[in-house]
Order: sequence, then structure tokens, then C-alpha cells
Amino acid sequence: MEIPLKITFRNVTPSASVESYVREKADKLGAFCDRITNCRVIVEAPHRHHHKGKAFQVRIDLTVPGKEIVINHAATQLSVVKLAETTAYENDLVENHEASKHCAHADVYVAIRDAFNAAERKLQDYVRQRSGAVKVHESGTHAEY
Repeated sequence: MEIPLKITFRNVTPSASVESYVREKADKLGAFCDRITNCRVIVEAPHRHHHKGKAFQVRIDLTVPGKEIVINHAATQLSVVKLAETTAYENDLVENHEASKHCAHADVYVAIRDAFNAAERKLQDYVRQRSGAVKVHESGTHAEY
């Protein structure tokens, strides 16, 4: 099954090789879950003023029945802002990843690879929950006085 895929480049010159790499990684997601209805990938270099190369950010939005899975793969400076903006409910659906201090995401291919690895893990968790292999506990009070 081919996954409907939309690739967007922001502050980055579109590249056929990067686009084909994203398509290759997105096709592999179909092996983990065959019910993906939509996949949006945003490859972004967040600002033009930088001291040590570009720190690429990759965002993957996957739509599956009953849930939207969002992967924000950003450099350290950006993820602090993103974490402050998310609410407690969004933390269940959004996974944020931080690059190391040495800017491991100066290479766009590394940023894409790491973001899709995180998406694979989230999809595997989703499939396990849907199949009933993992118990989902309700949060609530444990004791009443």
C-alpha cells in the first residue's frame, strides 16, 4: 500500500535526493502499520543566522485511525520552545527529540533518519495498543481519604 505523502521544504532548497530519501523512509513506515491514511513531512532550516552550520528540523505528521501522531525532531535550541508550547494532552501524541550539543542534525539526512526512527517507534506503540497487547491505564486518584 502506498502512503499518501506530502513533503514541504522551508528555508531549504528543495532537493530531489532528499525528497527520494524521505519517500524511501515513508514507504518503510507501511511495514509497521498498513492503516496510515496521511503522512506530511516538513524539512526545515529554522533560521538564516547561524554560527556553526544549519541545524535541520524535521516534523512528521502521521494520520492513523483514531489518532494523529506528530514527531518534532529539532535541534536543542528549538525544542525548548516547542516543549513549552505543548499541553499535557498533546504530550501523549507529540514526541520531541533533541540533538546533542554537537549539533548532530547539521546533516539533513541524519535529521530525517532520526525523525523516521522515532516515527517507527510511535507507530509500533500505536499498533500494540490497538491490538490490545499493551494495557492503557486511566489516570486518576489511587486513594481517597
